[in-house]
Amino acid sequence: MNVYVRDLTRQFGELGILVDVFTRSQDEHVPHVLHDLGYGNRVVHIPAGPEEPLAKEELAKYLDDFVVGVRAFAESKGLKYDIIHSHYWMSGVAAGELKKAWNIPVIHMFHTLGVMKQRVARADEAVEGSYRLEGEKKTLRIADKIIAATPAELAQLQWLYQADTRKIVIIPPGVDLSRFYPIPPDEAKEFIGIPPCERVLLFVGRIEPLKGIDVLIHAIAIMRQQGVHVCLSVIGGDSGAGSDTVSDEMARLQAVREQSGMDDMVFFLGKKSQDTLPYYYSASEAVVLPSHYESFGMVALEAMACGTPVVASQVGGLAFLIQDGVTGYTFPVDDPQELADRLITLLCDPELRRRMGMQAASFARDYGWERISSRILNAYKEVLNREQTLREG
Repeated sequence: MNVYVRDLTRQFGELGILVDVFTRSQDEHVPHVLHDLGYGNRVVHIPAGPEEPLAKEELAKYLDDFVVGVRAFAESKGLKYDIIHSHYWMSGVAAGELKKAWNIPVIHMFHTLGVMKQRVARADEAVEGSYRLEGEKKTLRIADKIIAATPAELAQLQWLYQADTRKIVIIPPGVDLSRFYPIPPDEAKEFIGIPPCERVLLFVGRIEPLKGIDVLIHAIAIMRQQGVHVCLSVIGGDSGAGSDTVSDEMARLQAVREQSGMDDMVFFLGKKSQDTLPYYYSASEAVVLPSHYESFGMVALEAMACGTPVVASQVGGLAFLIQDGVTGYTFPVDDPQELADRLITLLCDPELRRRMGMQAASFARDYGWERISSRILNAYKEVLNREQTLREG
């Protein structure tokens, strides 16, 4: 979501559209206003509650303070905005209050849905509270337009939330093609420090149960039993090495790795910067996303833009984004044997892998931010024109 907002704002900046991005201040030592989006566009950190990271259930308590802070900033600068584009449900609730104060329309994008996360939750702490589900329903009522990433998300909004589909438009996220593009594998491997002959699979994402990383570790173990040896690099979260705080999920995954005898083949690399990700994507034989739920799958799109095939579970946005047998493979969720079979097919056929990579890069070009931002801008214009007509009528 942060990457989406950043890249869309920068693209709008190129078009001469001024944007202020409001977020809650989490560090009193970071300036409240930063000009790091280019073209005069700003990130504004609004003090609302303690200026430190808070748990999601705590954040909701400070929504009123956040709204007051946003209004105070706009008033102090003498600003009048034309439209609010909110992301995630809490911002949607805040946008509803700002809509009443400023009398301007709201466009909203959820990125993930609470009901869907409830359905795949594998631990009590992963279960979303009722406050989120109520907040999402409230946002659906107040928003003038909802952007869904895929037809799957539209269907989920329709059947699980009884959303008014007349307000929903399908516009997928974009990818920065100036950052994500194919790099020769030997150059990519040299950059990240692995031998040119080494074969690597890659996972990129948050370290949480719904990402299905344990399924991938089991698949790697099955592949080794069948004589296919390949290493797995996991990017995301903390590596656990030299850290005082290792998440419960990371500790569980490290135990799964040990129990599977994969200590020498599965490596947790921790977080990596966006600038280095194209090298990791390009150095990999395939990027694997065994998620139990994905509203879209930004990692898959980035990997394909780098010319790397993607093997992903048949869920949510991934089922629409990955063209099975063309840009990669899909497999039934939570099925390590099927995942292993797809990966073996890909790894044992260099020409297939090369062809899929080329087709993936070609497919991703249709998702460049220049095209996607134009579609979002059209949605803005539609809402603003309708508002204008209603006022004049």
